[in-house]
Amino acid sequence: MAVKIEKKIKGYAVVTPEDKAKAATTQGESVSRDSVEADLPTADVIQMHERIERPEVLIGSTYKIKSPLVEHAMYVTINDIVLNAGSEHEQRRPFEVFINSKSMEHFQWIVALTRIMSAVFRKGGDVTFLVEEMKAVFDPKGGYFKAGGVYMPSLVAELGSIVEDHLKSIGMIHDPEMSPERRALIAEKRAAFENRSKKNPDAPVEPIHGRLSEIEDSETIAVTGDGASFPPSATMCHKCSAKAVVIMDGCATCLNCGYSKCG
Repeated sequence: MAVKIEKKIKGYAVVTPEDKAKAATTQGESVSRDSVEADLPTADVIQMHERIERPEVLIGSTYKIKSPLVEHAMYVTINDIVLNAGSEHEQRRPFEVFINSKSMEHFQWIVALTRIMSAVFRKGGDVTFLVEEMKAVFDPKGGYFKAGGVYMPSLVAELGSIVEDHLKSIGMIHDPEMSPERRALIAEKRAAFENRSKKNPDAPVEPIHGRLSEIEDSETIAVTGDGASFPPSATMCHKCSAKAVVIMDGCATCLNCGYSKCG
């Protein structure tokens, strides 16, 4: 069969039978490799996305909120779905959230908030951003202190704190490790304040934010609801939002996170 060459010939090479055999062998090896790779087992890892159907049974946790802003307590239930159960890729991810209360004052926005949060959970991906967004909501009428002396700027912020605690419990958020040196410093400050309160119940007054405060005999370190112990007269720390700042050696020091205005 004749082939018409319409372009200018710039060079040529003679193909020998050995070259044809080598090309056929190489092609056969390539096909064989592709077929082998296709037969290899692949890990079918299921990631969270909005098309995953809700199972009949979900596991979850219920948290109680007793805020002075509402008459009745609120109960927050967060249900989780387990993906890739029984495999090395097993994951527990939040799937839906419900809030129930006898108080109907905030019913509309609570229902709207839970539906939006559930939709974000089912969308998948990094849902931890909800925590910072909710904790940054401030009530124009003012916040409150929950049990344990932690300041909450709003009811939505406490809901965000609950979501944060839940995500920590299932491993989606991890607390930064506190160095041994800082732990030792906090323990030293707490011990020094407690000893000073016991030895000097009638100690001279010290200025706190422009006013005077006495260390009375009843000024003892009381254990709070969260298991941490802070003096009743302590003020709020703007860094950790715990009511744990006391005046020591003329400097405001937090007995919870170790923050000090004096460095």
